[in-house]
Amino acid sequence: MKVKTLANCTEVEFLRQSNKIRHAVEKWLTVTDIANIRKRVAKLEEIPADANDETRKRITEKNEQLKKEQVDANFNAILDAMLEEHPEETVEIIRLCCFVEPGDKSKPITYYLGAFSQMMQDGDVINFFTSLVNLVQTFGLMP
Repeated sequence: MKVKTLANCTEVEFLRQSNKIRHAVEKWLTVTDIANIRKRVAKLEEIPADANDETRKRITEKNEQLKKEQVDANFNAILDAMLEEHPEETVEIIRLCCFVEPGDKSKPITYYLGAFSQMMQDGDVINFFTSLVNLVQTFGLMP
């Protein structure tokens, strides 16, 4: 059975459902605090003005490692927020992408996962949401 998603619906359905999803994502971003998790930065070692090339290289490499570790920590914190602390809100968005109302618990998660995955591989859907994010960032509407 083919599941209706944003990738295979009509234009009007796409726009209306995208707006429902937008509202759910707005709530989801607030409760998961993802914007603030993404702002976490590593405490980097300063390079002394009088440092030689070897010291500069060592500190730069150490700082790059610290940045990578922070990115990994932030990613894990985001996953914890999405999957452990706020799974209901996360599933709500997945359901909406499959045109199932948030409170409808009649289908197993496997019903949604394949359809959601296919939808996320659709270039037109991804381009639409990417352009919306860019637009929102341009106007400073996103934290």
